[in-house]
Amino acid sequence: VQLYKGGIPSRFGGRLSSILDVRMKEGNNKKPTLTGGIGTICSRLSIEAPIIKDKASFIVAARRSYIDVLAAPFLSGGLENSVLNFYDLTVKTNYNINDKNRVFLSGYLGRDNFSFGDDAGFNWGNSTATARWNHLFNEKLFSNLTLFYSNYDYQIKFGNDANNSFNWDAKIINYSAKSEFTYYISPTNILRFGGQGIIYAFEPGNAIGKSESETTDLSLAEKYAIESAVYAENELNFGRFKTNYGLRLSHFNYTGEGNAYEFGDAPAGTRRPVTSVTEYDQWESIQTYTNLEPRLSVQYQFDESKSLKASYMRMNQYIHLVSNTTASTPVDVWTPSTNNIRPQQADQYAVGYFQNLKDNAYELSAEVYYKDLDNLLDYIVTPSPDLLLNEFLEGDILAGDGRAYGLELMVKKNKGKFTGWLSYTLARTELQVNGINNNEWYPSRFDQTHNLSLTAFYQASKRWSLSANFAYISGTPVTFANGGYYQQGYYVPHNSDLTRNNSRIPDYHRMDISATLEGKKNDSRRWQGRWVFSIYNVYNRRNAFSVYQRL
Repeated sequence: VQLYKGGIPSRFGGRLSSILDVRMKEGNNKKPTLTGGIGTICSRLSIEAPIIKDKASFIVAARRSYIDVLAAPFLSGGLENSVLNFYDLTVKTNYNINDKNRVFLSGYLGRDNFSFGDDAGFNWGNSTATARWNHLFNEKLFSNLTLFYSNYDYQIKFGNDANNSFNWDAKIINYSAKSEFTYYISPTNILRFGGQGIIYAFEPGNAIGKSESETTDLSLAEKYAIESAVYAENELNFGRFKTNYGLRLSHFNYTGEGNAYEFGDAPAGTRRPVTSVTEYDQWESIQTYTNLEPRLSVQYQFDESKSLKASYMRMNQYIHLVSNTTASTPVDVWTPSTNNIRPQQADQYAVGYFQNLKDNAYELSAEVYYKDLDNLLDYIVTPSPDLLLNEFLEGDILAGDGRAYGLELMVKKNKGKFTGWLSYTLARTELQVNGINNNEWYPSRFDQTHNLSLTAFYQASKRWSLSANFAYISGTPVTFANGGYYQQGYYVPHNSDLTRNNSRIPDYHRMDISATLEGKKNDSRRWQGRWVFSIYNVYNRRNAFSVYQRL
């Protein structure tokens, strides 16, 4: 796993945030291996083995939680069939065709399920499939050709019974091809170049409502888009300097089949009316966007223990998340850039100082960053926006500017019986949208002013080790009404000054501790194991999942 927070290389794109580059391990091509663990919350198991020794292997890994199984004997009153679990399954195989060619096949299936009885609940999950061909042209040039499929879907249901119910689901399907080339000009000069194409299929909402014998279909039409990009980057070391610079050219095509809408003018912060509708055939272009994305990161090494890093990057994101900040569920609306919604764009600047002490026993780092963002989405103030199952959603969406800035500090101890790290981030993430909050800056739903993490490990003996971690995060913003009125006997909450994210849920914090007992080491034994004893949330902090107002 490799995390890029700043100075993201040109080979990555399509998002404004950080990049988490996850590489799956390969199966053991020497001998069969079985690993796993049994816990009170979840259990895991992985099997890896050679298919053809030293030539082909596979790995299969699975995990599942079973809180619902353990709780089942204690549930009653219609909750007997409740489901509360997550699971995932990972499969990968590889085959060495010869010294210059190798192929990989992998797949992933995961899901989180929350249902309360038979008639209410929600779930979400992802399924992927990947095929990759690695080819070595010569000692200096090699390539990776990757084909992958991804299907992320989320669902919600509620009702009294099968004849009185509401079922809603949505999904995003990706089909992608990516070609990457790496050319080693010299040991200190590496050139990378390539391209990628993605076909998107959005299903914004498939909804069926049932009331006795009547069935109502509220589903929305699918949306389609094609995203493509080419890039080149150069990693160069000379003297005390190390740099990575590059350029990415991205293109997005919002296409049919479907309708494209034109909207008229309206007072700032209010719903815009539909003025015209145009129908498009399958893959007929509705709107296109093209953007250049320069990237640059520089590292200066003062000596073996001290360095200074600086970076600049421009990123574009062509798909958008539209979410109601008061609902902490995975049921959010994803929409592509359209003729009414422009792509999101970000320019990020970062400077950091890094130092190691006492032969790398300690690591110190301090980094500041500033990110300038354009075309971030929020929703109208009045009337109440319709985010779900709204054919004219674009008329309820507003676009504005954003900014994110902060300071990150970390101290880490790597050697000795006692190790660990302390990290702290002071940050702000804000929006400014015409028609919201009197056109002044306000915190976004992702704003967390303070983020503190303390992790410690102690090697008590050869077999016993202790660990603890503490986390503290500022409460996330939420919009609360500051008044209300009665209408036909019902109280209607109202935000009279039209502010957004004017309050916060309580701060989040908790501590976990654990002790690990390693099994006796014996190379002649086929099985090796360990016992882990852990307590989650030691002082029983009741952290808020979501906060709602009521009289």
